[in-house]
Amino acid sequence: MSKNEVAIIGAGIQGVCNALFLQKKGIDVTLFDKDEPGCAASYGNAGHFSPYASLQLNRSDVLSDVPGMLLSSRGPLALKWNYFIKMIPWFSKFVMSCSEKKMMHTAKYMHQILDISLNAYDELFADINLDGLVEKKGIMYVWEKKGIKSRKIEINIRDKLGVKQKILNTKEVHDLEPNLKPFYDGGVFYEYARHARNPKKIIEKLFSDFIKKGGKFRKSNIKNINFKDQKPILISENDKLIFDKVVIACGAFSKKLTDKLDEKIPLDTERGYHIHFKNYSKLLSRPVVWADRGFGITPMEQGLRVVGTVEFGGLENPLSKSRIKNLILNAKDMLNGLPENEDHEDEWLGFRPTLPDFLPVIGKSKNYNNVYYSFGHHHLGWTLGAISGKIVSKIILGEKTNLDLSPYSSSRFN
Repeated sequence: MSKNEVAIIGAGIQGVCNALFLQKKGIDVTLFDKDEPGCAASYGNAGHFSPYASLQLNRSDVLSDVPGMLLSSRGPLALKWNYFIKMIPWFSKFVMSCSEKKMMHTAKYMHQILDISLNAYDELFADINLDGLVEKKGIMYVWEKKGIKSRKIEINIRDKLGVKQKILNTKEVHDLEPNLKPFYDGGVFYEYARHARNPKKIIEKLFSDFIKKGGKFRKSNIKNINFKDQKPILISENDKLIFDKVVIACGAFSKKLTDKLDEKIPLDTERGYHIHFKNYSKLLSRPVVWADRGFGITPMEQGLRVVGTVEFGGLENPLSKSRIKNLILNAKDMLNGLPENEDHEDEWLGFRPTLPDFLPVIGKSKNYNNVYYSFGHHHLGWTLGAISGKIVSKIILGEKTNLDLSPYSSSRFN
């Protein structure tokens, strides 16, 4: 092995971006994944590059709404009741994170990295041919009057943080997206946001660039990490491979490894869903999110991707048909021109890796000097892939970032 050979476990957007930024610094990198690159959440996400999304679910106003959300078949939140007992420790920590002080702490430090997230992607995109796969048409949120209190909280906090946003009246919403049904009473437009026309194609292009520049990929399920003279040894069914350093970047599956490293990181998953309406992508010009119902629609190459809902149920439970039905009905409530029958395709379930304070884990392991983390980005793994990779590469090389990285440390849980 060379002096600086780094293994990255996970070949989603986090792993690939970490690999590319390390490669730019002359580091030999090997990516490991049990599946092909970009097959999980990095494939099925909403495709949003959302640099405005600093306010998260740990809001001071959200707890009173949770019971109603869980009881509503059309609401944004669901729970697999066979997973309820396992979720109690996570929920307890989440409740403790819903004070106004902790909400503002999360918003501040999400904004710190979101604000530079697009520039980090531009560094990587400069080396590939995007072929129109990223569109700069902004992202729009719409709401009804009954949700205006929650929307005002979001708008005011983002104003305080310096987020660029344009409040829309009903005419301005209609002018931007005339095919929306007139259910809305207002909206907000994030003009500088972007969206992916096909997330899987983008990650495949980034991965191909990594391979072209000498990167290595091994399709292998890493079960454990041991150590020899502080160097990590990656253990799979068939191999034991030693590296100088390792980055754990396997999303919701990261906890299976961090538990074995004796890190008490309370990672769980928000299960998210998508479907496509094929041949209907021209009904929208940009992503639109119905804020009150917690879902959105993005025009993509595959058609209109309807994506959203938060379901707590772990990694093992099967796909919920009720959540799929919820997406279909919400989409038809939202948009004119969709087929009358349930003419949809590609029912998909993915796992958002989420921590109860809604900040990611980025940086060095608490217990091992040569282990680094890049996971727990909840709804923003796609948006924060490049900046997380850039930050981790600087930490590994001992370079300054001019950022306060302590809020993302795994030690905050111990």
